[in-house]
Amino acid sequence: MTATRTTAPVPVVLAGARGHGRWHLANLRRLQHLGRVRLAGICELEPLSTQELADSGFGAVSGGHEPPEQSDDFAALLASTGARAAIICTPIQTHTDLALTAAARGVHLLLEKPPAATWADYARMTEGVRQAGVACQVGFQSFGSHALPVIRELVRTGAIGNVTGIGAAGAWVRDDAYYRRAPWAGRRRLGATDVVDGVLTNPLAHAVATALELACAGRAEDVASIEAELFRANDIEADDTSSVRITTTDGLPVTVAVTLCAEQAGEPYVMVHGERGRITFWYKQDRVLLQRAGHGPEETVHGRTDLLENLADHLEHGTPLLAPPACTGAFMRVVEAVRTAPEPVPLPAGAWATRYDGPGGGARRVVPGIDALVAAGAESLSLFSELGAPWARVSAGATP
Repeated sequence: MTATRTTAPVPVVLAGARGHGRWHLANLRRLQHLGRVRLAGICELEPLSTQELADSGFGAVSGGHEPPEQSDDFAALLASTGARAAIICTPIQTHTDLALTAAARGVHLLLEKPPAATWADYARMTEGVRQAGVACQVGFQSFGSHALPVIRELVRTGAIGNVTGIGAAGAWVRDDAYYRRAPWAGRRRLGATDVVDGVLTNPLAHAVATALELACAGRAEDVASIEAELFRANDIEADDTSSVRITTTDGLPVTVAVTLCAEQAGEPYVMVHGERGRITFWYKQDRVLLQRAGHGPEETVHGRTDLLENLADHLEHGTPLLAPPACTGAFMRVVEAVRTAPEPVPLPAGAWATRYDGPGGGARRVVPGIDALVAAGAESLSLFSELGAPWARVSAGATP
C-alpha cells in the first residue's frame, strides 16, 4: 500500500524564468505534479506571455493550481505569495542581493551557480543566510549525483591506491549568438560591477566545483594556491579557453582545462588519478569508469537526487543539503582568482578559425587542437602553457 503524503507542497517563487530558467520551470512542473512544490510566483522584468506560460505547463488551472502570480518586484512577490522557497536564476551579479532579500523574509533558497561574482559578495551572502537561519542550496546539480559517494568509497577502500591528483576537462561549443544573449554574457564586469562570466566560472563551472568537491569537499580553507591561465578566442572580455591548477593544503593538485571553442562538443568529466589506477566521472551522465591494475575496466551508471527536491526534503524531514554554500567555498576561491587575474589573453588570429555548423548554423570560433589539449590537461594535470600550446607559452596569470 502506498503511503499518502500529508505535507503541503512547498510554495516556490522563481526569479528568472527565461534562458536556463526554462529548465527550472520544467523541473517545477515535474515536482508540482508529484505534490512536492507549488509554483506560486514568477519574477521577471517582463512578465511571461500567455503563450510562454502555456508552453511551460503553467498557463491554466491544472491539478487545482492557479497560474503563478507574476511581478518584477521580488520582495513584494515573496510577500504576496507566501513563498517558503525561492529559486534565483538571474544574472550572476544579482545573486547576492536577491538571496539576501529572500533570507531577510525567512525564505529558503536554491541559488544558481556561481553563487556570487566576488568573494566579498559570497561572504556577505553566506553570513546573511546564516544569520537569517534559512537553508541555502547552490545549483551545482552534479552534487546530487549518486556517483559521488561511490567514487569516495572507491578511493577510501584503496581501489586506485593513493590519490595523486584530480583532473577535469570540458570541451564545449558556443556560437556568436551565445555572447549576444544578454548584456552581461561574456563580460568580466559591467561598469564598476563584477560579472566574471568566463568559461571556468559559469558554463563549465561544474567541472571546477565537482573536482574540488572530490578533492576537499569544496572547503575554501583547504585551498593553498591557484594558478590560472585565461585565454579568449572570441571578441569578448571574459575567458573562453582556460586552464587552472588548484593545490590543496595537503599538496593535491586539481587541474581543470576547459574551452567553449572545441572542434567537437564532448561530455565534460572529472578524473581521479591514483597510484594504481584512475576513476573517470562524466558528471552530466552520472557515469563512472574504474580502471585499475590487475582488473578489466568497470563502468557503472548511477541515479541522481534533484537539488530542489533535496531542499524540499530538508525542509520537511531535515535531510542534509547536498550543495550548501560551505561546499562551494573552494570554487569561489577560483572565481575570485579569475576575477583578480590579468585580463584574458586574446589568441592570435592564426590560433583560431571560424566555423558554421550546418544549414542556418551560427558562426563560432574554433581553436584547432584544443580538444586534445583539454584532454591532455586532465590526463597529465598540466596547464596549457606546460603542454606546449604555442599560444600559451606565456602564462596568462597566477594567483598565490
